[in-house]
Amino acid sequence: MYDKYHLTKEYNLSLARKMLASNIYNSARLEEINITYEDTKKVLEGVNVPSLRLDEINCILNLRDAWNFTISNIDTDITLDFICKVNSFVSRNESLEWGVLRTGKVGINGVAYIPDIPNREDVITNINEILKEENITSRSLNLMLHLMRSQIFWDGNKRTAILVANKLLISNGCGIISVKEDDINKFNKLLTEYYNTGKKEKIIPFLYDKCIFGLEINNT
Repeated sequence: MYDKYHLTKEYNLSLARKMLASNIYNSARLEEINITYEDTKKVLEGVNVPSLRLDEINCILNLRDAWNFTISNIDTDITLDFICKVNSFVSRNESLEWGVLRTGKVGINGVAYIPDIPNREDVITNINEILKEENITSRSLNLMLHLMRSQIFWDGNKRTAILVANKLLISNGCGIISVKEDDINKFNKLLTEYYNTGKKEKIIPFLYDKCIFGLEINNT
């Protein structure tokens, strides 16, 4: 796998800030929140949207804070503690606990696979093994999928995984990953297959082709 984009970190950070509202909107739609892009922007601007429930507004604001944390700490090493901090923003007031590893069983809707209760040392070992991969884009996609399937938190695992993958991409100038609304059904189908089988042969090419965005820079 080759990196699709080769940007400076500054260009990639600028792109992340420019795409902030659309990335948050895409993540909200991925969570099946019935919100428009315009309403997403209004919430981010502090404008009241009467049609939205309090928990839906909270999800948008949590994503905003998680993105701001990630961008502000773009040079921080990716560790379990960093990932837990991202989750503490993502799932704040949404789950039993946030920012800590879950301590009980969870199921995934529509999926036969049941993830193990996470063991801290095993989680760290698995993360560090993935982070040894040489190619940045491959590293980010594999880490994202691993975090999604492992379900190491009580809630917000997909949102946390996407943000951590973006931290890897942005800090290395390799673009932005986001699942657009038109691609959500296909993504969910492939993700369900990956959850059940652990096989990534179909979902990795889809993510690479459809979900990584950047800027073409003419160096001349």
